[in-house]
Amino acid sequence: MAKQLKLGTMQGFWQGAPSENLVERAVEAERLGYDCVFTAESYGSDVFTPLTWIGAHTSRIRLGTGIVQISARTPASTAMHAMSLDHLSKGRLILGLGVSGPQVVEGWYGMPFAKPLSRTREYLDVLRQIFKREGPAELAGDHYKLPYRGEGSWDQGKPLRANIHPYRSDIPIILGAEGPKNVQLAAEECDGWMPLYYSPYRPEVYADSLKNAPDDFEVFAPVSVHVSDDVEKALMPIKGMVSFYVGGMGSRKRNFHKELMGRMGFEDEAQRIQDLFLDGKRNEALALVPDAFVDEISLVGPPDRIRDRLQAWTDSDVTHLLVGGTSLDETRATAELVLG
Repeated sequence: MAKQLKLGTMQGFWQGAPSENLVERAVEAERLGYDCVFTAESYGSDVFTPLTWIGAHTSRIRLGTGIVQISARTPASTAMHAMSLDHLSKGRLILGLGVSGPQVVEGWYGMPFAKPLSRTREYLDVLRQIFKREGPAELAGDHYKLPYRGEGSWDQGKPLRANIHPYRSDIPIILGAEGPKNVQLAAEECDGWMPLYYSPYRPEVYADSLKNAPDDFEVFAPVSVHVSDDVEKALMPIKGMVSFYVGGMGSRKRNFHKELMGRMGFEDEAQRIQDLFLDGKRNEALALVPDAFVDEISLVGPPDRIRDRLQAWTDSDVTHLLVGGTSLDETRATAELVLG
């Protein structure tokens, strides 16, 4: 029997100021049967505060961080945020983590980006120790040391155990990941994964990385849903997003989003988009984003077309469609299409 796709709503991070209907959309999503609501952070609004605000106005919908940038907080700090919110929401938190990218990590947080995979492993280790509370949290890692010993230390630190009992010792952790090794880490050591771009028509892109994922592994795929009789017009906002991320969210030397688009079969186009974007030719970069690519990672068109294309998502590894949108009408229309 085919699985039933679940719905989540992605509130994202603020652009300038909070959305006026931030809570109203989450409340309506809960009423309509959405499973989860996610917030995000970049280098402005943080991921936990809006989610806590939403949690105070809802009672059932799960609350996801999409994504906590691990360089923004020590593992212990993130554990404290997570345990506090999980308690207040009566066990509704989904803790989404990710490494972000070198531009934000080194430019905004002033931290080195080196060895993101091993850094994530150590981060997960500390989180699990704190959540389980079987003893004091200790780690003599390359990136994190509990207790700290090194330059500037007073040599007075001692291993500590959280002085609260977590509401759940197994708070679900998911990774936002793009590279094959990071996706594999999510499959082997986490409860779920959030991709950036996912095409249900190209399962081979992630197949090897996900081969060891457990049966209850959750995949939260961000998907733009636009109901429109004009498919080409409906794809334009998605093309704009792709050109910005592939072209500008990274340097010429390293851009994870461009590399992912290349692995998905559009390597030449991704390179040309980046070249044009970084040369200041943003309109030309936008024009080069292939309709075929953005159509695969989204659900646009008349209702019947969207329903037909939903089958590919149902047959894929995806368990949740994370949809954006800023209006209550969009929230309701998506629920009618996906949940029936």
